Amino acid sequence: MMTRPIRISLLLLTLGLAACSASAPVRHYTLLNPPGDVQPPRAPVRFVVEVLPVTLPEYLNQPQLVVRQDDSGMLAVLDDERWLGPLDEEIRNALSAQLLDRLGIQNVAGLSWPSDGQVIRVKLQVRRFDAWPGKRVLLEAGWSLGDAREPGEAKLVCHGRFEEPAAAGYPALVQAQQRLVAVLAQQIGQDATMWSASRKATCGPSQAS
Repeated sequence: MMTRPIRISLLLLTLGLAACSASAPVRHYTLLNPPGDVQPPRAPVRFVVEVLPVTLPEYLNQPQLVVRQDDSGMLAVLDDERWLGPLDEEIRNALSAQLLDRLGIQNVAGLSWPSDGQVIRVKLQVRRFDAWPGKRVLLEAGWSLGDAREPGEAKLVCHGRFEEPAAAGYPALVQAQQRLVAVLAQQIGQDATMWSASRKATCGPSQAS
């Protein structure tokens, strides 16, 4: 026969297990913007791009969101706040989507190239993608543009540093990061447009917002 202390212990164990199973669910985020307003008409571009895989520091390329706790360099890895896919692929997909949606520039990576026309190869290296919850987000990156049909030719090498305010909450933080990728795509698109017209073009101004 089960004694009262044993019954109480089993009840407490059951309640403890139930509490563990009812922990907060894991939330997933993406850098792809939701469908927005229809973009205004734009002049057609005469080139396509091949966006190569993005490189970024290993400490950032985690399933979890990695945020700055303060300006001392301390980082927090958020187990309950995660990216929908690997962060390097999230950045690459978001960049490609922004180039197409806002500038009409198609990414042909993994696809057949057009028989004629320029194919500009875009190589992006993210050096910083820092986030201070409820304060701001920062993106620092370098990118190069080259002729994919003639990889040995000269390249245009650029650098940019962009910053956005971030409201409180992790969804708002990711939305600020989405805006940073959009600003980056705008800059890369402008550089590619100028470079496609003249190999003597220089990088456009890349300033923090």
